[in-house]
Amino acid sequence: MGLYSFTAFGQGTITGKVVDAETGESLIGAAVTVSGTTIGTATDFNGSYKLQVPAGEQTVVFSYIGYEQKKQTVSVKNGATVDMKKVSLKNDAVGLSEVNVMANVAVSRKTPVAATTINAKTIQLELGSQEFPAIMKMTPSVYTSNLGGGYGDSRINVRGFDQKNVAVLINGIPVNDMENGWVYWSNWAGLSDATRMMQVQRGLGASKLAISSVGGTLNIITKTTDAKKGGFAQYGMTDYGRKKYMVGLSTGLMDNGWAVSFIGSRTEGTGYIQSTWVDAWSYFLSISKQLNDKNLLQFTAIGAPQKHGQRPNNEYSAMTETVHDAMGTKFNMRYGYLDGKKMNEKENYYHKPQFALNWYWDINENAKLQTSLYASVGRGGGSGLLGRYYGPFQYMGETVPGFYYKYDVPKVGFGTDGYDIKNPMAHEDFNISRAANINAANNGEGAVQILRNSVNQHNWEGILSSLNAHLGENLNLVAGIDGRIYKGIHYREVRDLLGANYYDDSGRGYLSGNARAKVGDKIAYYDDGLVNYFGGFGQLEYSNDIWSAFVAATLSNTWYKRIDYFTYDSNTYNTNGYNGEPNYKGVKSPTENQLGYNVKGGVNWNVSPRSNFFVNAGYYARAPYFDYVFINYSNDVNPDYTTEKISSIEAGYGYKSKKFDARINAYYTQWNDRWTNGSYRYTMPDGTSANQTVYFKGLNELHKGVEAELKYNPTHWLRLAANGSVNDWHYTKDVNVDIFDDSHAKVGSATLYTKDLKVADAPQTQFGLAAKANLTKQIDLGLNWLYNADFYAKFSPEKRTDPNDRQQSWKIPNYNTLDARIGYAFKLGGLDSYFNANCYNVFNTSYIADAWDRGSGVGNHTRDNMVGFWGFGRNFNFSLRVNF
Repeated sequence: MGLYSFTAFGQGTITGKVVDAETGESLIGAAVTVSGTTIGTATDFNGSYKLQVPAGEQTVVFSYIGYEQKKQTVSVKNGATVDMKKVSLKNDAVGLSEVNVMANVAVSRKTPVAATTINAKTIQLELGSQEFPAIMKMTPSVYTSNLGGGYGDSRINVRGFDQKNVAVLINGIPVNDMENGWVYWSNWAGLSDATRMMQVQRGLGASKLAISSVGGTLNIITKTTDAKKGGFAQYGMTDYGRKKYMVGLSTGLMDNGWAVSFIGSRTEGTGYIQSTWVDAWSYFLSISKQLNDKNLLQFTAIGAPQKHGQRPNNEYSAMTETVHDAMGTKFNMRYGYLDGKKMNEKENYYHKPQFALNWYWDINENAKLQTSLYASVGRGGGSGLLGRYYGPFQYMGETVPGFYYKYDVPKVGFGTDGYDIKNPMAHEDFNISRAANINAANNGEGAVQILRNSVNQHNWEGILSSLNAHLGENLNLVAGIDGRIYKGIHYREVRDLLGANYYDDSGRGYLSGNARAKVGDKIAYYDDGLVNYFGGFGQLEYSNDIWSAFVAATLSNTWYKRIDYFTYDSNTYNTNGYNGEPNYKGVKSPTENQLGYNVKGGVNWNVSPRSNFFVNAGYYARAPYFDYVFINYSNDVNPDYTTEKISSIEAGYGYKSKKFDARINAYYTQWNDRWTNGSYRYTMPDGTSANQTVYFKGLNELHKGVEAELKYNPTHWLRLAANGSVNDWHYTKDVNVDIFDDSHAKVGSATLYTKDLKVADAPQTQFGLAAKANLTKQIDLGLNWLYNADFYAKFSPEKRTDPNDRQQSWKIPNYNTLDARIGYAFKLGGLDSYFNANCYNVFNTSYIADAWDRGSGVGNHTRDNMVGFWGFGRNFNFSLRVNF
């Protein structure tokens, strides 16, 4: 009977391609099915499909995650092939195409930059309990680590540049700190929940703004407002005790033009590293209103109020190999007990919501205006001990040995690094109450040691507006403005007096020291950093099916001002005691300003439907960060501050066929007049010596390398990928520096011998392999293998003062790790559900993820002079998601 039916009705073939309606990019893995049957297939890496269907009139359904479903009817004759050509799917989010334009999303075979795009499904399946940057670790020339291991304390490095020099954009809005360029990922803990797509643009990138794109741009596009009604609930947990609850709701696009979407989560529990507990929330809200056919308003809010225990991300909390072997990867020296309760000296607490109101106006068929007004309000800080130190053991009871600094004078029975090697588990007994006991011995008067908060707040407002004008069939002009107003508020305050009545802060070397500071009083420093920025940008684009090219330029000015409330104001406190309510007047510095600019351009040539070449080049004169304009915790201005100069050229080749996709590129980036600072041990003519802070430029760097990404789809159920990068990052010259004391008086000079030393902090050689398999319609698997090599430990250039000390910093041993996952799709109460299990570092590889070379002098850059953080051992994450 089955054979009779087959013969009677016959079969034909349909072919075609599924693309994004806005960008024209191929949609890989889109589902193509015949309505009312079980017949179906998925598109390949070129977006193409081929499917045998019953002869006759058939309704073909095209669907893809994040896009509106589309149906087309086709008539198929027995034995014939019908080409349905291009089927364009629209995204299912209100305002997403407009956000993509504002955010400068690079388009394959059109935008001439090296870019890797990661979709929401990959983030949802592979990220699990990892920090957000970890989703990018399979990208060429990208390195991520957990650093100290606290919640949200991870970092990312692109092409050898740290995240101060990697621009992070959320829907086109820059989020790097305007004073120092850093990105604190704990402030964006809910970002992975709300991300629809992210793009790693290596090099100067496609953004038209004057941003921190020395190494690259992380272009993060959040979910906007879902056009479809629905929601989901999700629960996740790790094997070490962290739990996460998440819910998402959407009204869909209603008849009145309104649409609302919300995603919220709660994360709590213990961390992988000792005492790195977390208590965090996150939220994402998007509200849109279609005013008419030409105007759309959209409001978004994203934030993550959190607090978590830390293992500070610096060399002073890192471990020697001896301590690691005794205590293990999870060891944290910064926690102990107070009044019998476990506590961490280092606690981070912060909330940095970002709000944006976007207006999208289709002026006419040839012109569109996108404008975003945004604001961010940051409140929070971090805790730590402050006051007099009694040797390295200020945490401990009087007779219990323990841990703190690694280079103190050895004690009896201790190793040369100051640790009790004979009894390493003594750390379990140490006691922060010692400080309280010492305070009590002082009859409850002035504290010799307290817990303090270092508070860093900010208010940030901005506008970003761009006009897109079609000047002809193939010519497009983009022009706009970018303005930012920023105020950073910095001070320390008393968190806990540890049993004392007050803390005497009058001898700190500034005029307003509080001799009887109570809990909540400001101490040590109190200042504001003001950074205002305004720039204009323009880009001319030409595009047809064969060629695409652009030339872009930005001109901007940055204004800097500092207000100090302590150093110069003697009217509030004095050394004789507390004089009433604070009356911080503040002394304002002169306003400094620096002009910056960039120019860049590129060309893409589609040689054939499969092959393309591209080249881009740019020059960037970047205004220095606030931290290099005002120095030494005062209003003193660096007399030498100037722009940093970055020049880059890049070329690449792409190949795309039905089953195989390859992208290969090479780059060459020079970074001159780079500003940095450090601590220099200077000996005065009278023989006394002290550490002096030095700010200097000229630590010029050269970064060059070759990168590759390969994808192969041998069958409809198996996808393979490989990536690799071979790089050379090094300093190009020796540097002469001036040395200043705390009053900014020049006390000497020195030469730093850095020529040909490798730039540290990330592996210069990387290779990765990935596999994804759909074993059945319900079960899928994934594997990611990554190899890191040529990885040099961080070092202090200002300590390289010996002309004979040309040895490279200590080289971290090469290592590889494997991550694996399995997923199962099923129905739960009639609802689509999905269980996902991730195993990170499957083989429990022991490896050093971050290291500092503390050696000084010829032959001393060895493992014995290294401290570091080891990467996480094998750990698991499990999650269950139910869609409704």
